[in-house]
Amino acid sequence: MLDFYTWPTPNGRKVAIFLEEAGTPYNLKPVNIGKDEQFAPDFLAISPNNKIPAIVDHDNGDLPLFESGAILLYLAEKEGKFLSTDRKKYWRTMEWLMWQMGGVGPVFGQVHHFVHYNHGKAPYAEERFAAEARRIYGVLDKRLEGREYVVDDYSIADMAVWPWAARHNWQQVNLNDFPNVRRWYVALANRPAVQKAWRIPENTQPLPMPE
Repeated sequence: MLDFYTWPTPNGRKVAIFLEEAGTPYNLKPVNIGKDEQFAPDFLAISPNNKIPAIVDHDNGDLPLFESGAILLYLAEKEGKFLSTDRKKYWRTMEWLMWQMGGVGPVFGQVHHFVHYNHGKAPYAEERFAAEARRIYGVLDKRLEGREYVVDDYSIADMAVWPWAARHNWQQVNLNDFPNVRRWYVALANRPAVQKAWRIPENTQPLPMPE
């Protein structure tokens, strides 16, 4: 059994999607970042960077693990799901997972900060990060041309990228401008496990769908 520490953010939803898709049993441990619960000493002992998500695997000596990418890799290897054992596909999945961790998340997060939450305070930053976000959507759109998923088969790469694309409304991005991303996004949004993961922990955020 796993303890799953999370909150309804893109990074938290990555792991929630995996757990729901894999049918992995877990104990839900909400960490309300709006109330600074991530800074509690007991959570710091699990997640030294004071960030969600985190897990504790009681099947593996009460192993604590933080960082969403590391958690996805750990769970995929443990469950034997959503990470191909074919070495070429394995490394292609790693490549796109690292792309999300190093590009999509940091850049989209800055768009949320400057464009969604603090619009008008830093026009240069808004323009810079919004332009980079659109470039990244273009990269993803090209990658998805002729592909159902990011790495052919549904994988942790899709699970990592999708929750950030699910903030396209915050990013003021029209997914109709990126037809391959739109098709992929809608297909994943219609998966029952993804819809359930969106609501973990319980929240009222609507799942944004393109027009």
